[in-house]
Amino acid sequence: MRGRFPLILMIAGGIGLLLVVTAAIGNRDKNGQTVPADAWAQSVCGAVGTWRGEMEAIVDDIRQAPATGAGVEEPQSQTPQGTTGLVRTGLERSIRATDTLVTGIDDAGTPQTSKGTEAEQLITQWATTSRATLQQAQATLDHEAATPEEAIAQYATAAQAIRSTLAAGVHTLSQVTALDAELAAAVQGSSTCQQLHEEQSST
Repeated sequence: MRGRFPLILMIAGGIGLLLVVTAAIGNRDKNGQTVPADAWAQSVCGAVGTWRGEMEAIVDDIRQAPATGAGVEEPQSQTPQGTTGLVRTGLERSIRATDTLVTGIDDAGTPQTSKGTEAEQLITQWATTSRATLQQAQATLDHEAATPEEAIAQYATAAQAIRSTLAAGVHTLSQVTALDAELAAAVQGSSTCQQLHEEQSST
């Protein structure tokens, strides 16, 4: 049973982080309001950065599942059903993280620039599409894997869905900065955007 504790603590830690972020977002709800471009960039990049860190941790966990059972010692964790359960847990975590991301982006408001509405729409569309992509990947697990090969295929599908949302996020942020010079300057001057850029460059 001891082998279950790292996984349980990891999941609990992820949920705790999301609750903290959700509480912080609630305290600065600007949904439907126009806000300065620098404040918008700070909020959006903060939400994306928190989401990205959680998603990368989930990908690492899913990647280990078929080979190691993610450290779970019970024999059933080495079966296709056990692996599918671990992948399902990862996708559930990713959907919760993306729900928080969507809320964070909505609550960031609309940047007060000539292309502010378009920027908000781009980011919102990416976040909601990401959630739909992850939900579709989760739906594929309704068919329980009967063999290790099927379980590995399901894990690969889940990991690819998460990676594709990450890649789309990078592309979307690039589109936003290209909309107009004021938005680009806001993103470049934001500490959370700078940190996000550094993390992306290091991967």
